[in-house]
Amino acid sequence: MTPGRWWHALEDGRVQCDLCPRDCKLHEGQRGFCFVRQAVGGQVEMTSYGRSSGFCVDPIEKKPLNHFFPGSSVLSFGTAGCNLGCRFCQNWDLSKARQWDRLADQASPRQIADRAVELGCGSVAFTYNDPVTWAEYAMDTADACRERGVSAVAVTAGYMRAPARADFYAKMDAANVDLKAFTEDFYDKVTFSHLAPVLETLEYVARETDTWLEVTTLLIPGLNDSEREVAELSEWMAGHLGPDVPLHFSAFHPDFKMRDVPATPLATLRRARAQAKAAGLHFVYTGNVHDAAGDATSCAKCGATLVARDWYQILDYRVTPDGRCPDCGAPVPGRFGPSAGTFGARRMRVSFESVPL
Repeated sequence: MTPGRWWHALEDGRVQCDLCPRDCKLHEGQRGFCFVRQAVGGQVEMTSYGRSSGFCVDPIEKKPLNHFFPGSSVLSFGTAGCNLGCRFCQNWDLSKARQWDRLADQASPRQIADRAVELGCGSVAFTYNDPVTWAEYAMDTADACRERGVSAVAVTAGYMRAPARADFYAKMDAANVDLKAFTEDFYDKVTFSHLAPVLETLEYVARETDTWLEVTTLLIPGLNDSEREVAELSEWMAGHLGPDVPLHFSAFHPDFKMRDVPATPLATLRRARAQAKAAGLHFVYTGNVHDAAGDATSCAKCGATLVARDWYQILDYRVTPDGRCPDCGAPVPGRFGPSAGTFGARRMRVSFESVPL
């Protein structure tokens, strides 16, 4: 176990975890809501440091990040546990894991950075389950990656307290933050959390950091996909984050405790995309579906297609080496190289030393 960074002692002998808004108050030996932070010896310890549920090399677009070195490969991994309780979780076997040690790989931050370089990955992604719950491990890995010239990417729900948030995003080169809905009622009843802290995270990352930010909303039929809610979400993003933060509308498929809800129709995603663009957002994408128009990156000024995609495959890449549209010269927000990567749509399992049973 590794000492946690954000906690304080209470007068009654308990310790309070200050990582996220849950403010879990723990007796000795007790674990927090996330299950991986535990009161040990009068402090909060992180029980999952150095252990992972598995490593894979993915296309960066799968995170999803469409404006962060398109076509490049990313070494992705997660651990176990989560500080949200989403009833629709599509990685519930990890986020709700309890007896996870038998399945875990073991790797130090340095080993992960070295393996990313060996594999030709431009970045390492903290994903599959929310890296907020294992922030110390993610941050140390980000430091090791930076020393090797590898970028650090967080895929997260953004549910953090301000001090931890500042420490965490100081280490991240890019992030995709899930904005799961735009009503407190949804966050309360479906995720067992609250909306306001997530909005605070989004504004903080967009305004106060150099972290490249993209946002994802999983549209769930009948729960967060109404025209009104999509309009309010899009207008908030345009006004608070700016028009150049990319927004991904992704399709839900039945899973975990919401197997009775139908999958999201393509028509819903296309309607939401049109609404968001009408609200002033320049870069809006559709995900988890085959939709060439919703995959493409187009110039916000002249409309020219700059990056054509087929799922995670780059078909055409026209962003200039200095990050501009070749037709009108308008800058393209994001992080772009002189050419696109060629990793494609592959998914490659990577093994580290297994943890003994």
